[in-house]
Order: sequence, then structure tokens, then C-alpha cells
Amino acid sequence: MKTMMIVGADLDRTDTWIKYEKTMCHACVSSCCTMPVETRLSDLIRLELVAEFERGEPPKNIAKRLMKEGVVERFNQKSGIFTLTRMGNNDCYFLDRKSRLCTVYDKRPETCRNHPRIGPRPGYCAFKPKD
Repeated sequence: MKTMMIVGADLDRTDTWIKYEKTMCHACVSSCCTMPVETRLSDLIRLELVAEFERGEPPKNIAKRLMKEGVVERFNQKSGIFTLTRMGNNDCYFLDRKSRLCTVYDKRPETCRNHPRIGPRPGYCAFKPKD
């Protein structure tokens, strides 16, 4: 029997992504946490970046404040989607650099909660094994 070595997926080429299994997350370098994270206002409230009372404010005003604070990099007014800022190495704003774990896991956005069931290639992930 021939053993196949998994080198890791190319984040930008979904055809290289691997069929997702729960056990993969503990052996991965959190490559999914380098993709843009799209959020809605409800996610930002859960993350405690926006207070519940701000729900009635125009989303563009909230986006402007969060962009100034460096938490949001884009806001699509038509769809109401905020995109969280990524660090210089493309890591999610909330990913711990050393542990490669989410620092807001219990409050994470729906995009993260639903990955990889929903996303660029449902059911697959951009698995890259830890060294």
C-alpha cells in the first residue's frame, strides 16, 4: 500500500482543498482563519464590538467607527456585510499568533461557525498541517 503525504491545500485554489473531518482542526495551522471574515451586525453585537442599543443606528455610521478603530476593513452598504480586518500576515484580527487559536471562539461570527459547511467549497477546507 502506498502512503500519500499531505502537503497542504492552496487557499486560493479550492480544487486543492481536502474533504473536511472534525479531527483535522487540531492538526492544522488555521489556514481558514486567513480568509476574509464577513460579518453582520448581529455578529458584531455578539463580539461586543457594537452595543445592542446601536442596532437602530445607520450601519454605515457603525462601519465608519469600526474602521477608524481598525476592526473592520470594509463595509458593503447594499448587503449590510462588514469584513473584519486582517493582520499583515492575513491572519484574522482575532487569531492568536502563537497558539493559532481563535481568541473569541465562543462569540465567533456566523461565517466561522458555519465553515466549512458553507463557504467557497462547502464540505472542504484549506487544510495545512502543523509542522
